[in-house]
Amino acid sequence: MITHIEEYLSSGCGRCERFATADCSTRLWECGLAELRRICLAAGLVETVKWGHPCYMHADRNIVILGAFRSDFRISFFNAALMKDPEGILEKAGPNTQHAGMISFTEVSQVAEREPVIVSYLKEAMAYAEAGIKPPKEQGELVLPDELSEALESDPELAEAFRGLTPGRRRSYVINLKSAKIPETRIRRIAKFREKIIAGKGANER
Repeated sequence: MITHIEEYLSSGCGRCERFATADCSTRLWECGLAELRRICLAAGLVETVKWGHPCYMHADRNIVILGAFRSDFRISFFNAALMKDPEGILEKAGPNTQHAGMISFTEVSQVAEREPVIVSYLKEAMAYAEAGIKPPKEQGELVLPDELSEALESDPELAEAFRGLTPGRRRSYVINLKSAKIPETRIRRIAKFREKIIAGKGANER
């Protein structure tokens, strides 16, 4: 996966065979993604690359991540359960997603139209980060390592597949990841597990 913003905008995330080709989703929406990047930087967010995508942080916490598909490009909020969404524009990334936290665009011009709302939502999320506020854990919910939660929020396909696993298979990944002592190891394991999760397998299955 890529490690620099410019590489993402010019070539893609590096997750599929369309990387660095004219058919890459990132290239299809390069102008719109650049506009979202401008808005995030103007809001004072710190730009990083995580999971092969532009990720924007504040107060040492992930705030939003950018992504592109053939049909649309999007900005997705971490900790979506906190967002109030007074304008009603946040969408769920998929049918199994618990909370709406994504704004998708099918035309570049829509970014400028929604810019005031995007900025206000960014400021709301930044305020939660500054105050250290996180969504409450739901009763009976499997407690995921932070690195896995962030990976799922950044990758809708992975999130859909993970939530479609049996409880035992989900638990197998949590146990495996919690056995790692440092975040870097957990992040590497998640990258290696991605194909197995998409295939519907548990951590210990071949």
